[in-house]
Amino acid sequence: MTSGPYNYSYIFKYIIIGDMGVGKSCLLHQFTEKKFMADCPHTIGVEFGTRIIEVAGQKIKLQIWDTAGQERFRAVTRSYYRGAAGALMVYDITRRSTYNHLSSWLTDTRNLTNPSTVIFLIGNKSDLDGQRDVTYEEAKQFADENGLMFVEASAKTGQNVEEAFLETAKKIYQSIQDGRLDLNAAESGVQHKPASPGRPLAAPPAARDPCAC
Repeated sequence: MTSGPYNYSYIFKYIIIGDMGVGKSCLLHQFTEKKFMADCPHTIGVEFGTRIIEVAGQKIKLQIWDTAGQERFRAVTRSYYRGAAGALMVYDITRRSTYNHLSSWLTDTRNLTNPSTVIFLIGNKSDLDGQRDVTYEEAKQFADENGLMFVEASAKTGQNVEEAFLETAKKIYQSIQDGRLDLNAAESGVQHKPASPGRPLAAPPAARDPCAC
């Protein structure tokens, strides 16, 4: 699925959002590096990752901004919502509080992104089914009621991680093909044939602190 660093037709900007400790950074590392970080530290501000994928024969570079879940960073991370083509909204299936906060995260996403932004709900830590605190059915109902794509995944085992990122990209690409996404609009979160290969769509990644997830 990967290719040379500059051999791609589109750049899609993603953001990963959700409460602290739900595994956002671990999902990013599993997708970009194919490995699980057992001692994934909390993100300060934002972190950044990339990977080139293929959709319908087109090479697409995903620029993924992993945002901090702490309330004290919300003012900083909200600026990264703008111009996002895809938003992965994550909760922890073993912690109901992270599920209960989804409405707040969804409100921010809807208010700060464009109407065409694809929002994908991810119930992370599906490998901990014995500690489950949120049923698949209720999360699926929440997703359906709000027009979201949904899957349960595990950053630890890699289950459905690839699918979440790729299905989001497929839906964004379909919006381009259908003419629902204006590539000339700065807020679309999509660039076609990048003028400056390898350059992020936003600011460089922030530092991280050493505390564990």
